[in-house]
Amino acid sequence: MQPDTCIVNEVDVEDAVFKALADPTRRALLDRLRERTGQTLGELCEPLRMTRQSATQHLGVLEAATLISTVRRGREKLHYLNPVPLWDIQERWIHRFERPRLRALGTIKERAERPRPAYRYVTYLETSPQQVWHALTDADLTARFWGHRNVSDWRPGSPWHHLPTDGRPGITGTVLESLPPRRLALTLPPPGPLPPAGAPEITFELKPYHEIVELTVTHTNLPEHDLATATAAWPGVCANLKSLLETGRALSRPPWEMHSGSPATEAPDTGGS
Repeated sequence: MQPDTCIVNEVDVEDAVFKALADPTRRALLDRLRERTGQTLGELCEPLRMTRQSATQHLGVLEAATLISTVRRGREKLHYLNPVPLWDIQERWIHRFERPRLRALGTIKERAERPRPAYRYVTYLETSPQQVWHALTDADLTARFWGHRNVSDWRPGSPWHHLPTDGRPGITGTVLESLPPRRLALTLPPPGPLPPAGAPEITFELKPYHEIVELTVTHTNLPEHDLATATAAWPGVCANLKSLLETGRALSRPPWEMHSGSPATEAPDTGGS
């Protein structure tokens, strides 16, 4: 019994395609053509730091697998991506059976690997780094400018408690780094179960310059729905801190009331919801 010639040819083409795709250099060449098709040999070689001879050999394998096609333009040869063999493989191995599930898994993977939002705020205070550090780590002072009592021994690895002064449930995080009076890094997990990506982190960096201090607050690993909360809360917290240290009293009205419409007793929860 003679084998079906069409089936043999189809298998030979797929073998050539899989062989061509097995090499990372050839995949890099395809990526270059996916970004911009119709490139010359020199254009393909330059960013990959590849000799023309090596590139010619790889392009020959890709052309034999019909993954690329070439067109002469004068003395130059232009290379074009041919997606048909990849489409054929996708149709045979993925489309009929697994496409809906793989699309869902791909969406989950993309969301999990997407960088989570971060927020950064910089302000300047006419005081000393020691005074700023004391205000950030003293429970009575944080209650005055933040509306929360921050309680801890402030040693790396120790817990710290972020306790609202209005009696609402507090949040407990971990001190990641404590370098008085220059740098304090903390986790600030949201209430409830910890997100798969881990707890958000807050870093306070203090840089003295003559009679003033640059204070940088960085809030990282934020869930997307908490970015707006952090954006509205941190300027108000820092404005209250600045007023307290420079005038001896916090602002007469909590700044976050302007955005939330909440009563003065409800301080901003920068830790998330």
